[in-house]
Amino acid sequence: MGFSRNGRNLLIAPSILSADFLRLGEEVKSAEEAGADLFHLDMMDGHFVPNLTFGPPVVAGLRKITTLPLEAHLMVLHPEIYLQELADAGIDRVTVHVEATTHLHFVLARIGALGMKAGVALSPATPVGTVVDILDMIDLVLVMTVNPGFGGQSFIPHSIKKIAAMRTLLDEAGARHIRLEVDGGIKAGNLARVADSGADTFVMGSAIFGDRPCSTVFGEIRAVLAPPG
Repeated sequence: MGFSRNGRNLLIAPSILSADFLRLGEEVKSAEEAGADLFHLDMMDGHFVPNLTFGPPVVAGLRKITTLPLEAHLMVLHPEIYLQELADAGIDRVTVHVEATTHLHFVLARIGALGMKAGVALSPATPVGTVVDILDMIDLVLVMTVNPGFGGQSFIPHSIKKIAAMRTLLDEAGARHIRLEVDGGIKAGNLARVADSGADTFVMGSAIFGDRPCSTVFGEIRAVLAPPG
């Protein structure tokens, strides 16, 4: 969408978890035409989180219908076992949870070795300082603003302070190139406040894929993030 706010380029990442899977191709095309910057793919294994979603075959199918970047958000235990298949399916970036592996450095190194960009995700109770020792291995930090596992949850209000703290950590570490993504309960009504707290990439699911046309929703997003004047 090409927005800038507070000196940062802002990106909108529709989450296909909220799309109509019987019309997934149409939903993806509609969001792309409306102004999506990338697509966020929530992959869940029924163990790290109670929900179960989809795997690499769906990713490969999406790669055939869009040229936009695809990021896989792995809410799974043992994320390393999925990495080769995701690389083969055409994923651009893989985000793994700090809480899901005891060998985070190894997993991030493997993602890079397979030619994909790496991100780390933090659940609501995980402190921002857990990323300090791997900043040189990632290009994205994902702050979860709901508990991972299900779409359609409400934004956790305390997340605003956590986003701001992560922004400060990245800036003070000289890591402004690392994108700060937020995921969970993001809607037009709280988008500006979240952006002003320091986030620059916004995962939006039910707010985009619903009863209204994507073009209408993206119009509201434009009005919020880039008001006239």
